[in-house]
Amino acid sequence: MAKYRDRLDAPIGTRSRFVPRISIDQEKFGRASEAFARAMGTGAFLIGMTVLVLVWLAWNTFVPASSQFDPRATNFTLLTLILSLQASYAAPLILLAQNRQDDRDRVKFEQDRQRAERNLADTEYLAREVVALRIAIEELATKDYVRDELRDMMKELLEEIREDKSAKSAKPAKSAKSSK
Repeated sequence: MAKYRDRLDAPIGTRSRFVPRISIDQEKFGRASEAFARAMGTGAFLIGMTVLVLVWLAWNTFVPASSQFDPRATNFTLLTLILSLQASYAAPLILLAQNRQDDRDRVKFEQDRQRAERNLADTEYLAREVVALRIAIEELATKDYVRDELRDMMKELLEEIREDKSAKSAKPAKSAKSSK
């Protein structure tokens, strides 16, 4: 009978890994890459790097050959290697920092969009309320309208009072004529 691992219809199972699993805090690593990218983008870094390269070149050009650690005869191989290594690490770290900034910008844009939607909804609500108030105000009696109505009522009352007085004064006159 064939052994389990010799069978083709069964999975092999878990394989051992030669690389140990390293747990990296993505947030800390991202912050470090942003700090690195921010530092590389400053004038101080560029001036410092220029001074370092100039000192490196001057040392390995003008000091005696026995004291040179990266001789000019080898076309500054060590300097080239160090600058290449720096560039090979700088590019991905800068891209990582840029991606994190893009993510933050995307989140900020989404929050701004939601805030704008809320503001629009609030503005529409307030506009509807203003329209409702205008309609309600149009139905309210104005001061001039109330004055006109009171004048009309006063005129009607005065006319009624005059009619009553004239009717009362006319009644005794009729009764006086009838008694004669």
